Amino acid sequence: MKLENEGACVAILGAGGWGTALGIMLAQQGRGARLWARRPELAESLRRERQNPDYLPGVSLPDTLEVTSDLSGALEGALIALVTVPSVGVVSLLEQLSQLEGVRENLTVVLCAKGLGEDGESLSKAAFEAGFERLAVLSGPNHAEEVARGLPAATTVAALRSSVALEVQHALHTPSFRVYTSPDVVGVELGGVLKNVIALAAGMLDGLGAGDNAKAALITRGLLEMGRYLKHQGALEDTVYGLSGLGDLIATATSPHSRNRAYGEAFVKSEALENGKLENGKKVVEGVRTARLLEGWANTHGLDLPIVSAVARVLRGEMAAGDALWEVMERRPRTE
Repeated sequence: MKLENEGACVAILGAGGWGTALGIMLAQQGRGARLWARRPELAESLRRERQNPDYLPGVSLPDTLEVTSDLSGALEGALIALVTVPSVGVVSLLEQLSQLEGVRENLTVVLCAKGLGEDGESLSKAAFEAGFERLAVLSGPNHAEEVARGLPAATTVAALRSSVALEVQHALHTPSFRVYTSPDVVGVELGGVLKNVIALAAGMLDGLGAGDNAKAALITRGLLEMGRYLKHQGALEDTVYGLSGLGDLIATATSPHSRNRAYGEAFVKSEALENGKLENGKKVVEGVRTARLLEGWANTHGLDLPIVSAVARVLRGEMAAGDALWEVMERRPRTE
């Protein structure tokens, strides 16, 4: 499928690590790309310095990547908007977008955050309820640090309308960034949500020095927990084994680039942390907030998510990470 205009702009809404990486990737491939920063001072710094040192140190912004703090200007001429702000800011940004003429009907909005709304519901549900008709979600094992440097990666874009998924695939697919499509919006979006909590647990194991056997067991049982959650939410059964499920879980639970894994390790080692953030409060760690929301959701719906529950309790200070590990280990033996 071809875009109406091959040179048409893709607006990237959010100038953190992921948004900046996508902007760099698209600009390097000669795609029209415009990066929106919420803070005018950040936009000015990015335009002047052509780097984003707080999120992607050592990576230069191409001269062809436009940067602005004007939301309406960022969307001018755009067919697609990638929403890359942290999950806590998505609903507010959608409200701003809905006030712009023609956006809900004509702009393809792609949700790239891996988190939940304040009520524990999916961000795509909030977007659909807000009247965004051309909606997709994007998720996969995609560390911004690697994508920005052109290292090979793959991801999944899901939409209820196949034409929307194909439009986004065509706009984002590059020689180094392979994009697959899926009709399973629920599964692709929520797999990326729960894996952040499992990655926090993986980091806690690293902090405890629990070893590779323990981490392998955690990832395996965590995948089962993800599958249980996705099935309850109505996702397709196989989605959990795809890029947005197993693929993203492996990358996030094992990589030194992973904020969630790093936060879990630092938390256990009692390093000074701002709640839910890394590096002096600059980088949001989605899994911290997600653990709390998922625990409440699971209790309300009677769904057994023991790893999620253990992580939430550790983060609240109700128990030590080592005690949580042995509590899980000592659960009643059962068949796999």
